[in-house]
Amino acid sequence: MTPKLLPGQAMLSPLRSFVVRGTSRCPLLTRSFSSSRSAHVVISGDPTPNMRHAQRNADSLGGLRAPLINPADKYTTIADDMHRYGSWLMGCLPKYIQQFSVWKDELVIYISPAGVIPVFSFLKCNNTAAEFTQISDITAVDFPTRDQRFEIVYNMLSVRHNSRIRVKTYADEVSPIPSITSLYDGANWYEREVYDMFGVFFVGHPDLRRIMTDYGFDGHPLRKDFPLTGYTEIRYDEEKKRIVVEPLELTQAFRNFEGGTSAWEQVGPGIDRKPDTFKLPVAKEQEKEEKKK
Repeated sequence: MTPKLLPGQAMLSPLRSFVVRGTSRCPLLTRSFSSSRSAHVVISGDPTPNMRHAQRNADSLGGLRAPLINPADKYTTIADDMHRYGSWLMGCLPKYIQQFSVWKDELVIYISPAGVIPVFSFLKCNNTAAEFTQISDITAVDFPTRDQRFEIVYNMLSVRHNSRIRVKTYADEVSPIPSITSLYDGANWYEREVYDMFGVFFVGHPDLRRIMTDYGFDGHPLRKDFPLTGYTEIRYDEEKKRIVVEPLELTQAFRNFEGGTSAWEQVGPGIDRKPDTFKLPVAKEQEKEEKKK
């Protein structure tokens, strides 16, 4: 039942305490809307126990309660096996594998660009305990503050052993990476995607062309220094009846999207609800003086 306020007990402020009187079953309650802790603590007379801070009992005979399990515990045995396998790989290829790391059930080995062909040849060999015969993906990450700004990532799969491994190497804008298309045919398009998006060159690739962007595209879109608007604009010219490539007219420093100046289609009535204090000043057009006759 919702308690009612007595006459003269109207709340004067949302931050001021007030007194609520209920039926005889409920004692005097003090409710406070203040951010500070109330000095009065009133316990209800209801015999129902408060289970908010009750301790968890031991599992009953029926086993209805699942035991408490740390999610990280299930990776303990797998992580130990991954550490042993990573140490074994470093012992087999100490010249090319610089380091390795294990996180949960993922093993990552770090190699230099010169070790790409030897390491992948060893990982694919059927006479070893690896047999990573499938290349699942090749991608890259751009770190502009590093000297070798691009980190190339290879994700490998061993169908025989049902295991995965990740190999990472590095490059910059001008240093190439050896292509592994001679070992894995599936790496052909993956390396083209990395070249198209990041500009990483792969030496020995049979057909290193752009695969996702248009012909003659300027720049590499997934680089951190690539502008959001791009460099050029491709559109269909109605007068010339053909596709034309023009320099981008939208400046990236400032664009006015109010009214009909927006380059995108307007949604809604087009009313600008931004407060005047947040609006950028717009330069006024200079009035042309009429020439005196």
